Amino acid sequence: MLAQEPAAGLRTPGTATRGETVPTVPPASTPAPRAAAEVSALLERGRTLATPVLRAAVDRLAPPMDTVAAYHFGWIDAAGNPADGDGGKAVRPALAVLSAEVAGAAPETGIPGAVAVELVHNFSLLHDDLMDGDEQRRHRDTVWKVHGPAQAILVGDALFALANEVLLELGTVEAGRATRRLTAATRALIDGQAQDISYEHRDRVSVEECLEMEGNKTGALLACASSIGAVLGGADDATADALERYGYHLGLAFQAVDDLLGIWGDPEATGKQTWSDLRQRKKSLPVVAALAAGGSASEQLAEILAADAKSSDFENFSEEEFAARAALIEEAGGRDWTAEEARRQYTIALEALDAVDMPDRVRASFTALADFVVVRKR
Repeated sequence: MLAQEPAAGLRTPGTATRGETVPTVPPASTPAPRAAAEVSALLERGRTLATPVLRAAVDRLAPPMDTVAAYHFGWIDAAGNPADGDGGKAVRPALAVLSAEVAGAAPETGIPGAVAVELVHNFSLLHDDLMDGDEQRRHRDTVWKVHGPAQAILVGDALFALANEVLLELGTVEAGRATRRLTAATRALIDGQAQDISYEHRDRVSVEECLEMEGNKTGALLACASSIGAVLGGADDATADALERYGYHLGLAFQAVDDLLGIWGDPEATGKQTWSDLRQRKKSLPVVAALAAGGSASEQLAEILAADAKSSDFENFSEEEFAARAALIEEAGGRDWTAEEARRQYTIALEALDAVDMPDRVRASFTALADFVVVRKR
């Protein structure tokens, strides 16, 4: 099973011109992203294979948890009418069914793993939205906003229990191995959320601490998704561990891009408020890197954020005030540094695949999904 990865130290951040657009771009030293159609097909395959089994699992929940969960997944609207909501990017199901092919198994072998990982992921979203006070997800009101905090907690708990049921009811040795990996990943995910919340109340967080938190909160479950299909297909631990390393570092790249979008993302694309992470005082990578960089912009940012923590009027800040904070983060180099960290983690993820014997077609698909993670707008 994947051991705790060491956090990378802070490299000297670059400086971007205030207001300059620094998009999430493909890694400079790697091939350009593969055709969008190829990635779309991989994501759609994972979604198509997993969704019927996912819906059947959710149908087991007692009322009203079944309808609350259906609303969260976008299958119905707040009034209970059928809907075709945005169910998310489906990266994790795509990875789970793809990893089954590494073991020489059919993609369908990975379906229980895909569903289990998706259930755990959504358990975390339901709880995170409540803890963070997020009122919007995927362009809709969040579950706690529509159905209340109690239902968000209960349905999240139920999805976690379902994830283990989906795997264990297979009754195989491989299912037991997969469940152990999933529960370890879930515990790390919860550790990461606890760290994230505690960091909001601290004046300073180191880059190493931030990377450890993001490795737990995002990297652990993507690591599990990248290996669980292979485990269900009978792959040995060495193969599964290498796939987990790919997923772990892909998760760090994914989160670095998320951190960029959390400050500079287009609300129309992300479904969240402008400057959403700044509104929540999150110590995300751009903020932490900017504070660690030194220089006048870094020092000014530190003074402003320290004052923000004591402000009783923070929730009423104007767009211009949040924009000014984002500009200081960028001037101090936090935006450029985070974009470069996404590229670096992407490279490490692909290098992990070198230890795994797999068909060229499958390797190309893992690369295509990694390209998608670092070049996205939501």
